[in-house]
Amino acid sequence: MDGIKLTYEQLRNECCNECADFLSTAELGSLEGIIGQDRAVEAIDFGLNIRKKGYNIFVSGISGTGRNSYITLITNRKAKTEKPADDWVYVFNFKKPEHPLALNLQNGQGKVFQKAVESSIVLIKKEIENIFMSQEYERAKNMLYKQLNDISEELLEELNELAKKYGFAYTNTDRGLVSIPLKSDGNAMTEEDFKTMTKEIYAEIQRKSSELNIASLDIFKKIRDAEENYRDKLKKIDSEYASKVVKVHIDKLKNKFAPNKKLEEYLNSLRQDIIEKVDLFKNDEPKKQANPFFALQGRNNEAFFARYRVNLFVDNSDKNHAPVVFETNPTYTNLLGSIEFENEMGFLKTSFDKVSAGSLHAANGGYLVLQVKDLMENIYAYKGMMRALMNEEIKVETIQATMGYPMTTGMKPEPIPLKVKVIIVGDPYTYSMLYAYDEQFSKLFKLRADFDVEMRRTPDNVEKMAKFIASHANNVGLRHFDKDAVCKVVEYSSRIAENKDKLTSQFNRLVDVLYEADSWATSHGSELVRKEHVSKAIDQKANRNNMYEEKILELFKDKTYLLDVEGEKIGEINGLAVVSTGEYSFGKPSKITVSTYSGRSGLINIEREARTSGKIHDKGVMIIHGYMGYKYAQDKPLALSASIVFEQLYSGIDGDSASSTELYAILSSLSEVPIRQGIAVTGSVNQRGMIQPIGGVNEKIEGYFKVCQIKGLTGEQGVIIPHQNVNNLMLSEDIIDAVKNEVFHIYAVKTVDEGIEILTGRPAGSKDDKGCYEKDSIHYLVDRKLTAYLEHPDKNKNGKKNKSRTRDKDNDGIDCGVDEDDKKVQV
Repeated sequence: MDGIKLTYEQLRNECCNECADFLSTAELGSLEGIIGQDRAVEAIDFGLNIRKKGYNIFVSGISGTGRNSYITLITNRKAKTEKPADDWVYVFNFKKPEHPLALNLQNGQGKVFQKAVESSIVLIKKEIENIFMSQEYERAKNMLYKQLNDISEELLEELNELAKKYGFAYTNTDRGLVSIPLKSDGNAMTEEDFKTMTKEIYAEIQRKSSELNIASLDIFKKIRDAEENYRDKLKKIDSEYASKVVKVHIDKLKNKFAPNKKLEEYLNSLRQDIIEKVDLFKNDEPKKQANPFFALQGRNNEAFFARYRVNLFVDNSDKNHAPVVFETNPTYTNLLGSIEFENEMGFLKTSFDKVSAGSLHAANGGYLVLQVKDLMENIYAYKGMMRALMNEEIKVETIQATMGYPMTTGMKPEPIPLKVKVIIVGDPYTYSMLYAYDEQFSKLFKLRADFDVEMRRTPDNVEKMAKFIASHANNVGLRHFDKDAVCKVVEYSSRIAENKDKLTSQFNRLVDVLYEADSWATSHGSELVRKEHVSKAIDQKANRNNMYEEKILELFKDKTYLLDVEGEKIGEINGLAVVSTGEYSFGKPSKITVSTYSGRSGLINIEREARTSGKIHDKGVMIIHGYMGYKYAQDKPLALSASIVFEQLYSGIDGDSASSTELYAILSSLSEVPIRQGIAVTGSVNQRGMIQPIGGVNEKIEGYFKVCQIKGLTGEQGVIIPHQNVNNLMLSEDIIDAVKNEVFHIYAVKTVDEGIEILTGRPAGSKDDKGCYEKDSIHYLVDRKLTAYLEHPDKNKNGKKNKSRTRDKDNDGIDCGVDEDDKKVQV
């Protein structure tokens, strides 16, 4: 029994020789990179270097393992080695106005292009106004007008000669040429003449007018042709004069932003559109003043010139390397861009300069980092992003359009080619769900970087931990830590990792302790953070969260909770459980009682019957039944009824860490051998009686130790744990001192037999050559009781006793000798 009792050296791995030789972290440099995440670092480095479709990265791990910090560090470092991304602008599409054109320019040129184009339009407008007010233009225009006037006069004379034959004459009015009937003296008829004429005369005039209209068709055609020819020539002159002005400015733009074929095509279209719409560039101020609808006309004129604006869609002028974008609110519009609308006289209108960029556009050519939790809250944003990555282009459209709702505008901006590395930071569960249920996810996120929650406690990692502390002291302004304080942080890290040979990767929990220890050092006026400050920070952190534990301990103290920590009892044992209250967890002992009796009901789990147990706990009870069958029912039926219950447990229980504890109580009840109440037990068991490891071993031991302290340490108390959990022990100094002074004991067992011997002080028993257990051993007594249960006469349906099924021999005919007073037990 003493061979499996642990010494105090085995209860904790103190940081003694692992730390490098330094007095304080001020002597150490800051940590570069991250500690203990080699697998994740390799995956991320590989993912950032491969530029193929689908090699985006999903960073998985629990919060606080340094995922975001490392991604921030490595993406910014990588981006600084890459060239800056292009600028993007949207411009008016003169051929298809509902499809704005996307143009890319070199980094920083987008803003220059925007200003250059808009300045050129202002200059072009001003110069066109001036040139059309010049004497040269007026002379050219007047010459054309004189030619038209001469032709018009000749045709008018010809027309009047023809009209006289029909008794009419033509005159110019505001409405154009109008025919007027002539009187007999050759003068034009007046209004009075019309009023006094007879119907016959009026009918005659109408007849002659119709004949004149038919006869004058050719002359009127010549007049219209002359006017049209005049307009064509005038437009040609306008175009020639405008072209001289526009060409100069457009050529400047071409030379400034060459070579860019698509941009050159746009500038050619821009030049042609200005020439075609040159009338709108002329100075029409006199017309505006004469127009009563001047305000509305001015607005329409302004809307026309909006087509020559440049929408600076993505501006990378402030960057000298590839972009890195961290989107913390990935809504649809924030991620994929939007098309804005404005109300104009009751109608919603939009234009190409109302198209706004999203994070994908901003990160194009670089890196986009997202949190999976935020992304999953915006499912349309997730779908839009996956669609963009799959098609390798980004379309800007309203979320209503993606949902199929009818839209007030048919604007569809030209898609922009997408070349971005998307990094999603999340947890393993979400990764598994996306991988299983979204087939696009497995195609687009081929790389997974999994951050571990722990790392090996090697001298190298301990040194890095010290540099990690130094980094916070240098960067955040904390006091530096002395060597003992660093060692205390290392030990606390192993406690969080629940392993002597490992350190936790949950750096957020360590950082909290660093900040709080620095605060205690400040309040004590210490220049360095020392071991006692770290201990104070850890203790106070627990104290802020352990009110519920203290209430539980009070209930043990005033005996509201029944628990014996000394003496011996049959069928009763102290089990251990872990209670979690969020950040803080603690151990709570519970009394487990077992009642065994004759019958065939098997093991009755009262917790299950009351529906206060979980599936894993129920599985543990079934495993106990399997063990009983394996151990005692190989040559006979298992005739047993037993009820198991956690006394005074009302909140429910789950897990199988009490399965060995329950088994010990069953064996005690069947063998009628009492169990030492000072020994609490935790550990899972399999059907072959092997003890299996459990979680929360430190909390369980410390929880039971606190109860023993309250009730009084006798030197007989202790805890039995699975031998595999010895490496998980990082116990408090109080327990280590108690074990060192032999007032508290911790045992590590491998089998049920080892555990029952510690609890009862009686051998478990093994089979001899005949297959019989040694007399008065635990297994011998249990087997005898089960045989007695089997041989107990049960009543049948008619109230008659069944015949006894006592067997004198086993299958091999071997008798196990026992006292004459006892029934023969065959095994």
